[in-house]
Amino acid sequence: MDENWSVRTKAVHGGIRRSQYGELSEAIFLTQSFAYPSAEAAEARFESPGPEDFVYARYNNPTVRMFEERIALIEGAEAAFATASGMAAVSGALLAMLKAGDRVVAARALFGSCLYVLENVLGRFGVEIVLVDGTDLDQWREALAGGAQAVFFEAVSNPTLEVVDIAAVSELAHAAGAVVIVDNVFASPVFSRAIAQGADVVAYSTTKHIDGQGRSLGGVILGRREFIHDVVEPYMKHTGGAMNPFTAWIMLKGLETLDLRVRRQAENALALAEALQGQPGLARVVYPGLADHPQHDLAMAQMGSGGTIVTLDLAGGKAAAFAFLDALKIATISNNLGDAKTIVTHPATTTHQRLSDAERERMGITPGLLRLSAGIEDAADLIEDMWAGLAAAGRAAG
Repeated sequence: MDENWSVRTKAVHGGIRRSQYGELSEAIFLTQSFAYPSAEAAEARFESPGPEDFVYARYNNPTVRMFEERIALIEGAEAAFATASGMAAVSGALLAMLKAGDRVVAARALFGSCLYVLENVLGRFGVEIVLVDGTDLDQWREALAGGAQAVFFEAVSNPTLEVVDIAAVSELAHAAGAVVIVDNVFASPVFSRAIAQGADVVAYSTTKHIDGQGRSLGGVILGRREFIHDVVEPYMKHTGGAMNPFTAWIMLKGLETLDLRVRRQAENALALAEALQGQPGLARVVYPGLADHPQHDLAMAQMGSGGTIVTLDLAGGKAAAFAFLDALKIATISNNLGDAKTIVTHPATTTHQRLSDAERERMGITPGLLRLSAGIEDAADLIEDMWAGLAAAGRAAG
């Protein structure tokens, strides 16, 4: 493969391994283990496996390896380890490297399951967790003055779309001796430049944009070869969080159309945000691609796009939000995102429902907040669907 190929070309051809049959589509090696021609060969493979030697599906698999190599090429990472889900990637990246007495500084605005891992899992095992406003560099600086082993944040927060300065936070973290772990799912590999901007480790839920068609759970951890092979792999192999071969094949197929889908989704997100901004019944429209977003300039410099997600805050609260949702004909009510279908979520009662009212208020998750993940449908049709939702919300509010 030519290293000078564009990302779009790498997404189609990167990491391909063909069997003796010369198949066009990547083969699914749906096997738990592998056979050896002799006892001596089995011993040798376990003692010192080569790059094309496989021993057990929990450790490695040819189909999974193709996906890992392809996503690493796209992301600009040295290596990758594919996992069973996005949360397996996040928890694996953190738990593989941390021990009792270590300190993690993290952004406060996080997905509910990420907060659970930090506070309820790592906290239970004696890891100190310090939460800061991810957009405030002074808070990062103050928290990191005490040192840290890891820094963790969502580059664009779920669901309030706060944008964290990857380069600036990474510089502060490295000065404190910390490994920077970024959950970059909202940027997707299409708009991500996180490793080039200073992140050491990037985690994705491949369930989102990479599959992008609602078929399968998956995740991936990307970073330097030493970190992936010496830190992440032993932990994931022995705790069982590896991706299965059929899922890896789905993700390979998803990568082929990732750039086309995500760019169309981002175009639709911008069109929806511009159409909805200032409409009656909406307290606010939040989208990093809009000039009034507090971190608009940072988002455009960091990603080159506003992304695929728009946040709407209905002035009428929960009743208006529910009426809006129930009136939609095209957009689907679900708790996923990054799909070819437009999806709308009410975070306060779904993805972030386990948080207390005070925690949701601190994160800006109001009763009227909706997370809109733009799909690839016709933008004009989606806008008409939003008008129907706003009309229903208006009737519910008043």
